[in-house]
Amino acid sequence: MTAATSVEQAEQGGRASEPEAIGLRAPAFQRILERLGSLWTFGVLVVIVVAFGIAAPSLYTKAAWLSTSEYAVEYLILAAGQTFVIVTAEIDLSDGAILGFSALAGSLLMNNLLNHHVDGGLTTFLGIVVMLASGTGVGLLNGLLTVKLRIPSFIVTLGMMIALGYGATNLLTNGNEISNLPNQVLAIGTDSVLGGWLPIPVLVALGVALVLGLVLGRTRFGLRTYAIGSNRLAARRAGVAVNRHIVWCFGLSGFLAGVAGLMVTANLSTASTIAGQNDELYAIAAVVIGGASLFGGRGNIFGTVIGTAVIAVLTTGLVLANVSAFWQYVAIGAVVIVAVAVDQVRTRTAD
Repeated sequence: MTAATSVEQAEQGGRASEPEAIGLRAPAFQRILERLGSLWTFGVLVVIVVAFGIAAPSLYTKAAWLSTSEYAVEYLILAAGQTFVIVTAEIDLSDGAILGFSALAGSLLMNNLLNHHVDGGLTTFLGIVVMLASGTGVGLLNGLLTVKLRIPSFIVTLGMMIALGYGATNLLTNGNEISNLPNQVLAIGTDSVLGGWLPIPVLVALGVALVLGLVLGRTRFGLRTYAIGSNRLAARRAGVAVNRHIVWCFGLSGFLAGVAGLMVTANLSTASTIAGQNDELYAIAAVVIGGASLFGGRGNIFGTVIGTAVIAVLTTGLVLANVSAFWQYVAIGAVVIVAVAVDQVRTRTAD
């Protein structure tokens, strides 16, 4: 028997003993998860919908759908941008605060213009531009601080969340809400199609998901996003402008926070200083539940859509089932932990 054969048998013996150490069922379970990929999340969504439908049949009504979609629009738009950031192995804790800040900035301008009797159409256009520009600007600033100063994005965006969410938003209006808005803005939140089943904000959110799904899955920008998250050094050696790309991903996240700010303002018919608070947690949870890895290199918009739906249905279903609102956080937190645990099992299997 040759030395090579002995080594091969020894390696086989070592591998054969692993199932005994972790249990015979674990490898099969891991293989199943690997084959299912992110589809297991869709299965969880189906189970949740059926379970809450049995506990509270009103879940299948138009009113429940509209309530669920209200949560989903806000979270999905933020989570779509968060997906790009997380796939690059970064994180954005400030997108909820950017939502509130950009909404207030644009609404403040619109309110002032209306007070000076400026045309409603022009006022709406300028207000939307300010919302989107302020969101994009803060997002780009997050990216620049992360790559230029080499500060972890967790710290940069945490600081930005505190500065905007608890400081700048209140400074803009002295803590007051803004409700004097153009009718064109209010129409975005009230108009719908298909007999009222499909509000305009839902169409916007689905459009964002479709476009960004194609960008992430079918373009060079998406390919570079995955490459940076998988192996930043290899991506840089392959000619990818890593730092610039990361800045653009943060800018995209900020831009979408501005879009979400517009949708929330239109839906509530007011801009509030508390708008967007804690939304970053739901956005990150949706991305993780959807199968993205917090270590980068894996994730997709379809999974993010499913993850958002899971959170939205949980939120509505628990309310309809007369469960305390505090259990919403417990349930969503538990789902996030399970999702990360499943991701770790899949990662070990892939390795």
